[in-house]
Amino acid sequence: MSTDLVEVVKVLDHPQNRLWTVLNDLESYPRFVREIAWSHRTGHAEAGVGTQYEVRFSVDQGPVARHDVEVLVHRPPEHLVLVSDRWPGGHVAIRLTAVDRRRTELHLAISLPDSTSLHASWLRKRARRAIELVDDHLAGRANTVSRGGLDQTAKGQSQLVVARILTKAGVISPGRPDRVAKQLTALAKWGATMAGGYSAAAARVPREDAIADELGALTFGDVETRTDRLANGLYKYGVRQGRRVALMCRNHGGLVEAMIACGKLGVTVLLLNTGLSAAQVSDAVEAHRPVAVLADEEFFPLMYELPPALPRISTWAGGEPTLDGLIEHGSPEKVKPPTSAGKIIVLTSGTTSNPKGARRRNPHGLRTAAAVLSRIPLRAGERMLVAAPLFHTWGLAAMQLGMPLHAKLVLQRRFDAESALRLIEEHGCTSMFAVPVMLQRIMDLPRQVIRNYDTSSLRVVASSGSPMSEVFVTGFMDEFGDVLYNLYGSTEVSWASIADPIDLRAAPTTAGRCPVGTRVGILDARGKPVPPGVVGQICVGNDMLFEGYTGGGSNRLYDDMMVTGDRGYLDADGRLFVSGRDDDMIISGGENVFPRPVEELLLTLPQVLDAAVVGVPDREYGQRFAAYVALRHGALLSADMVRDYVHAHLPRFAVPRDVIFVDRLPRNATGKVVRRLLASEGLA
Repeated sequence: MSTDLVEVVKVLDHPQNRLWTVLNDLESYPRFVREIAWSHRTGHAEAGVGTQYEVRFSVDQGPVARHDVEVLVHRPPEHLVLVSDRWPGGHVAIRLTAVDRRRTELHLAISLPDSTSLHASWLRKRARRAIELVDDHLAGRANTVSRGGLDQTAKGQSQLVVARILTKAGVISPGRPDRVAKQLTALAKWGATMAGGYSAAAARVPREDAIADELGALTFGDVETRTDRLANGLYKYGVRQGRRVALMCRNHGGLVEAMIACGKLGVTVLLLNTGLSAAQVSDAVEAHRPVAVLADEEFFPLMYELPPALPRISTWAGGEPTLDGLIEHGSPEKVKPPTSAGKIIVLTSGTTSNPKGARRRNPHGLRTAAAVLSRIPLRAGERMLVAAPLFHTWGLAAMQLGMPLHAKLVLQRRFDAESALRLIEEHGCTSMFAVPVMLQRIMDLPRQVIRNYDTSSLRVVASSGSPMSEVFVTGFMDEFGDVLYNLYGSTEVSWASIADPIDLRAAPTTAGRCPVGTRVGILDARGKPVPPGVVGQICVGNDMLFEGYTGGGSNRLYDDMMVTGDRGYLDADGRLFVSGRDDDMIISGGENVFPRPVEELLLTLPQVLDAAVVGVPDREYGQRFAAYVALRHGALLSADMVRDYVHAHLPRFAVPRDVIFVDRLPRNATGKVVRRLLASEGLA
């Protein structure tokens, strides 16, 4: 077979051994080669002749091509030759020749078989760009603040771009002139709050369903009338503008109505995590001083330490007074808008420390919705199953997105995997908002159970809250189609990036790309951009950065970008990858190591149901990894087998010295592993 040869020769100002270190690490190639989205070793732990990699190529976000790549020649630090089963007769050869102690000539030769559709000139240009990024990486030249298409702020907030996004989503659409006028009047009256969003929807589509839960469905018109009554009823309990109310509820219509009613009164809402202990509930109430607590009756036993005079209103089941009672006996008189809007306080997850109250900004009109809609193709009239807890930032985001979309929120009070599938079929749900552990529970159902339900209406399954493994991402989309979207963000920064199905097929563990109006920077400890491919602190800028913690303090800002507490990097195509939390990283034998790659690897073992890796003290190395592993029912696995498996795929310093088998991992109500509990009862 005849071949064409593409050659690039360049002298770089780096020693031969240092250049070899980068070029010999095929798993780092996506950081420098835009067309390589994914590269993972499938064989030996150490690179050498015969080492194999799974490499995924994607050109301009097009279809993903998977290649099995093998090392044919490996002579450190001089010569590397790669071949692929999908490239018969072709190869990639890299030669390094020392010019002197500080400079090296790089000779890259790409042999193209006749079967390829790639043009030599295009490939040569891309190869040169990849070499430039490697050069910048080794030279310490920084360009990792929203490179290329990642920085959307310059164009993102123009009214025209926002209008196009909202028109495509159906948020801006023609309608009956009288209803459109009433809708605009409601928005002008209440602003971009929950009260404003639902009042505007009631003016535009009063007879369409707004909420469906175990008790039935309510239209937007019903919600408008009921929340007026509820607001008037709450007023009698001292709920006034500028004061606070605490809510501790599972997912049901009462929580949504309570938030709307509080919004009409200009009250700040404190959302309490349903997984809090009695002591944590007491601490949160003492710190935030609400004038009333609205809670599902099941949580009343957690409130025995609260002041007896503090009103408690039941939002679900029994008790007295009840939310429904306030609605039934409340005045139907229209509530006058407050002079200043209330806020929403969301508690942080508390996985590494006690939860803190974070003051959320109210949305900036429809620009906030446009940002998310620029990456997740939700449409007006969505039938949206919200499984993510509404007290969590992600469940709250679903609720806030649902307002301009006039979406029907299908609420599941207690998550159950099979019941979720039933609700999707029953309501014809077009989208689902969940946290990863919920989707994993769906995937853990027997295949015949999953296929008993018609989920073909689903166009979007939006997940957020914790990382998803490569095995899970690929398996989920193979089962349900390319409908998975992964939002990376936090309570403090709202969103940073969103991975769509194209991104996830190409690079399953990516956090994706920035929505419109968002910046991401990978910065060093001084707040300066790091070189390409280098892991640094992830910083985010958008319109919804939180206003600070209720107990005082905030996160650092660099150039209007907020520090997230996570570390990560950008690949050559502008995708964001999260390496882990700052406080999860350990230093073992002088190496900076994150637990996430180890956790993802352990989840590829068929015997493993769940896994978490934490750092523990070590006298010799400073720190070491301890792996907590939950096995599938009936599975057998030893600690030595776990260590051998990790050693076969990852460097020695990433191998967990301690392997502890547990029945299940401690997770909070949003599905995140509570690592401080593992550390407290294990080896730390």
